[in-house]
Amino acid sequence: RMWKLLTLTIPKETLKAHSRLEHNTKPAFIHHREMLWKRCINAWRDVGVAGVLEELANAEEEEELNQGLGELSWVDSAKQLAVRWLKAGSHCTLALCRWVSSLHGSFFPHLSLPSEDMIAEFSQAVDWAGCSIRAFAWHPHTSKFAVALLDDSIRVYNAKSATVPILKHRLQRNVASLMWKPLCASILAVACHTCVLLWHLDPTSLSTRPSSGCAQVLSHPGHCPVTSLAWAPSGGLLLSASPADTAMLVWDVSTENCVQLQWFGGGGVTYLAWSPDGSKVLAATPSAVFRVWEVQMWTCEKWPTIKGPCRTGCWSPDGSRLLFTVQEESVIYSLSFSEYSGEQEGRVGGSKTASIVADLSETTFDTLYGEKRIGGEVQSMIWDPSGERLAAVIRGSSNQTTIIAVFRTRNSPVFELLPCGFVQGEVGAQPQLVAFHPCFKKGAVLTVCWSTGKVSHIPFFFEKGPFPSFSSPQIPLMPLGSRSSTREQPLFSEL
Repeated sequence: RMWKLLTLTIPKETLKAHSRLEHNTKPAFIHHREMLWKRCINAWRDVGVAGVLEELANAEEEEELNQGLGELSWVDSAKQLAVRWLKAGSHCTLALCRWVSSLHGSFFPHLSLPSEDMIAEFSQAVDWAGCSIRAFAWHPHTSKFAVALLDDSIRVYNAKSATVPILKHRLQRNVASLMWKPLCASILAVACHTCVLLWHLDPTSLSTRPSSGCAQVLSHPGHCPVTSLAWAPSGGLLLSASPADTAMLVWDVSTENCVQLQWFGGGGVTYLAWSPDGSKVLAATPSAVFRVWEVQMWTCEKWPTIKGPCRTGCWSPDGSRLLFTVQEESVIYSLSFSEYSGEQEGRVGGSKTASIVADLSETTFDTLYGEKRIGGEVQSMIWDPSGERLAAVIRGSSNQTTIIAVFRTRNSPVFELLPCGFVQGEVGAQPQLVAFHPCFKKGAVLTVCWSTGKVSHIPFFFEKGPFPSFSSPQIPLMPLGSRSSTREQPLFSEL
């Protein structure tokens, strides 16, 4: 059954990027000058406090109310005086806000980036802006997956059905992440430019174009662009994050209400990962610090990094270990977590310092095509649900190819991580995104989205045997067994 997984190709040439600059009907109507208080109410509803200040700062003295009169009444004079004071105060407040914003931007340069550049900077995809596939998500309980494309559409593929629903919505722009709701047949969360969309899809429907009425909109002022999502394993709560918002939002989807988990410092939240046991959440920031939250009391502990922000991270299946990487570093770090009960319940319980478990610095390998230099910074990382395999997308430098490193892992009784091979694409194909199939019982299936628009599946069949030991936890990444065995064995098999 698993060999019937769809292998598909979506060339970039068949997609058309969004060219719509606005999504309302306002330009189609004749302009009508409303009263100032009405314009302020509309600005408050659409933009918030900043919109009201802009409206007041640009307000004109409304003398047209008194046209034809020889002189103004004292009421109208008082109104104009109040408008002048509000206009002056709004100008000063906006100037102060812009100064504070520029000062804040000097500490967090990403805030000065356009929204699309910000998403591309913190996306898990290698080339989010240029690749035809921008996000990918397996359904947690069946052989069904969703892909977000360059034209802001989403396609849902099912191994048991020939119907391919195509999801489109006027708010579905700059999709950065997809996440299926656990313990549910067909609710898909979509991280969009201005909101989070929840698509409610009927798995028995034969329709290929679900209406926009099937989408539930979750939005909050200032929370955009949304770049990362994380469902609780129970499916009860949804987390959303934005690099421009220091608050991480916890959504109760049934009521469409959210709670802000606010902290000072960090400049936003770029990446979320909820542990499989449901006890902890990783929250990366654009600065050199990341936090791990425990979900009983929603308290957190923070870990500072040396060189840069946390790039990506993944949890062990039992939630006791976190592997993460840091920008501008070519190593994988590990943090272990302890369980607390009684009076200490509600603590995160993480180890004080992180240990290096893999060094991915550039190394030269002999291949069938000659010497090849492999190594660099990790763009994204995913751990197999069985805890047996770890896949890391290694982003090479300008003259090197991006490649996938595969590790064999064991978390108990002691943590061990063994390099076992590489996955490389065809000529001109670079890996963009990786994900493990959640329900493969005979081993693991690694799904790779390539820069050519192809989605392929690579199987790993586990052989239960003695786990090889390490000579050093910080050795460079090595190929399968030895050079001779690398030539003889395919990269997706195990010695």
